[in-house]
Amino acid sequence: MNDRVTVDIQDGVADVRLVRADKMNALDNAMFEALVQTGERLKSQADVRAVVLSGEGRAFCAGLDMGNFAQMASGERKGGERSVDELVKGRTSAGANRAQQACYVWREIPVPVIAAVHGVAFGGGFQLALGADLRFVTADAKLAVLEIKWGLVPDMAGIVLMRGLIRDDVARELTWSGRIFSGEEALQMGLATRVCADPREEALALAREIAAKNPHAIRAGKRLLNLAQSDADISEIFLEETREQVALIGSANQVEAVMANMQKRVPAFAD
Repeated sequence: MNDRVTVDIQDGVADVRLVRADKMNALDNAMFEALVQTGERLKSQADVRAVVLSGEGRAFCAGLDMGNFAQMASGERKGGERSVDELVKGRTSAGANRAQQACYVWREIPVPVIAAVHGVAFGGGFQLALGADLRFVTADAKLAVLEIKWGLVPDMAGIVLMRGLIRDDVARELTWSGRIFSGEEALQMGLATRVCADPREEALALAREIAAKNPHAIRAGKRLLNLAQSDADISEIFLEETREQVALIGSANQVEAVMANMQKRVPAFAD
């Protein structure tokens, strides 16, 4: 797995790097597997308080490996007609297949995930960035819902993830045109959180700031924000807000947050 994705955890921050730099971190079978395994591993690590996802080399992720398209063109790889049983086989409890889970698992990680995007994020690479909670991008980064170029649709959770970020008509225009847009335009559309000269450094700085706060409150916040993007009704969200707050009030880490502020010192939170 280490020849596709590496993980370095320091002071509660998991620095996750796509390291297939010679292929601009393109998505092949090994990369899909590494992304899923890494995400699933981080979901259960209590000492991780924030995650930064980035790519080594010239790009964040160039999308699907060209070898996959060559197989499609030659007829080696075909979708064909499949039964419902075949389509649902091997999916997660949320209903994602492996490629979808490679992008969606970052939303399931219970702590904030920040994608640091430079170079290109095309197709599957763009959808991978969407899986993060926040996206820091360079102004000149190139992004695209590129699948239509290859006669395809975004099928790596992109439809689900764009739904909560941009207007419906904008999502349709990007999906049907496949046009390339810049980091600056991504910010204007709502697909990027921040434009910065060094996305990874700024992402790591914010991750360290988050990691210094009550980890249980951070996790509760992500659960609530994920719920707000689901089909939950308002009454359910109200109830869950109260449930999370009741669990936090008077807990050891919440008391520590109050005492550290009152005593003007750095808090010492427990995982």
